[in-house]
Amino acid sequence: MSKIIVVIYSFLILIQSFNINIEDISKFNALLEHAKYHQEVYGDNFFEFISEHYGEKMASHQNKHKGHENLPFKDNHHMCSHIHTSFTMFASITYTVYSQTFTEIPLNFFYKQLFSSFEKPAVFQPPKIA
Repeated sequence: MSKIIVVIYSFLILIQSFNINIEDISKFNALLEHAKYHQEVYGDNFFEFISEHYGEKMASHQNKHKGHENLPFKDNHHMCSHIHTSFTMFASITYTVYSQTFTEIPLNFFYKQLFSSFEKPAVFQPPKIA
């Protein structure tokens, strides 16, 4: 049973990593209608349609006609925002670290237990039956 739960959670994490939400799923009908429009008007197959709207031809096709705002995966949260940048420093920056010398403070307290018991509590007694 635990292996099934692990597999279900793994698939859930995998699907969430694709960043697909309910709004995008509801827009699949608009995607299919727009693909059918491209097939009737321009004679494009589905792969050319995907290339024009999500691939390398997206910049040249963006202003040809309207209806692109209703397509799924066109929101800003689907763009890659984890871009690694490298920084180059031209001027050298020097840091001066000011440190104080460590002085040991002598301990000046004496702890004395306030009460003492001649009997040890029963919990800490050795076992009586061997």
